[in-house]
Amino acid sequence: MRDIRISLLVIVLLLISLGIVFIYSSSCVYSLQEKDNPLYYLNRHLIFLAIGFILSLGLMAIDYRDLRYIAKPLMLFAVFTLILLLVPGIGTTIYGARRWFRIGPFSFQPSEFTKLAILIYMADFLTRKKGSIKDFETGFLPAILVTGLVCFLIVIQPDLGNSILIGTIILLMLFIAGAQLKHIGGLGLLCLPAVYFLVVKVPYRMARMMAFWDPWKDRQGIGFQLTQSQIALGSGGIWGIGLGKSVQKLFYLPAAHTDFVFSIIGEEIGLLGTVAVILLFSAFIWQGARIVKRTEDTFGYFLGIGIIVMIGLQAVINIGVSIGALPTKGLPLPFISYGGSALIFNMMAVALLLNISRIQDL
Repeated sequence: MRDIRISLLVIVLLLISLGIVFIYSSSCVYSLQEKDNPLYYLNRHLIFLAIGFILSLGLMAIDYRDLRYIAKPLMLFAVFTLILLLVPGIGTTIYGARRWFRIGPFSFQPSEFTKLAILIYMADFLTRKKGSIKDFETGFLPAILVTGLVCFLIVIQPDLGNSILIGTIILLMLFIAGAQLKHIGGLGLLCLPAVYFLVVKVPYRMARMMAFWDPWKDRQGIGFQLTQSQIALGSGGIWGIGLGKSVQKLFYLPAAHTDFVFSIIGEEIGLLGTVAVILLFSAFIWQGARIVKRTEDTFGYFLGIGIIVMIGLQAVINIGVSIGALPTKGLPLPFISYGGSALIFNMMAVALLLNISRIQDL
């Protein structure tokens, strides 16, 4: 599978390179005004990339199957960090959400670590329970209880986007492992009251839903971000207005270098640029699926599926939000958006996928 590994690595490097270019392009004016340094966010992003490469090389050097021995401790540590985050004076609150630990000049987001930890744990769980996954009490329920605890701890930060992402990934893994549809469907019905209280009864989330249905109705208020994103994409046309020439990054589009970097890509290099990004992610999913299909080890099989679904879903959700097809979720575009924890753990996830492929060749 050496050719698959090479093509997968090339795809990820292309996405990372695109991210470097557009993080600078979309953040330089903002960082000049806010930090008095046009390279502030680019420099930090390059540091995150360096950390990600070092940790990824470390993961590539081990046998991924050894992770089974630490799957439970990793999961316990992830839950511990999520609980610790809620302790006053320890977790850092930004824009009303307590999602980060402050470590010197940098922040660490435990939910990003938790996504990778729960993939490793669930791959081990499904490997151990592959003969009883259809059974509700011994196969389905334990997985849902662990997932439910993790999602609850993330929701109360509050971070509904990552909790929905994790829940969706685990349900897809359970479905592929052979869980019964009646169990999954029943869980979906039980979750409806929670969705009601988490969305309908929370004013700012309900406002986001209304903005999603018609952002132009309140384009100077709650719909401002979505309308500016659509203006950016529409302004780019087919060819774009030119690299570095975005107008929307000039304090019109909030979070231009994080959640809405896809819109800046569309504005500056047009439809061709956005289609290229979509094709790169499609190729990533395809090549990742080829690795999984050739994986004979059950643990590697489920871990590979989880990684592909995690990165693929994040890309779909981010792009869907940028074009107005999905409500705002606050999830970054993998490998392209600015963001330390997400970038580092996505790179580590790819390293695990490459590791799975390498071990199968031995």
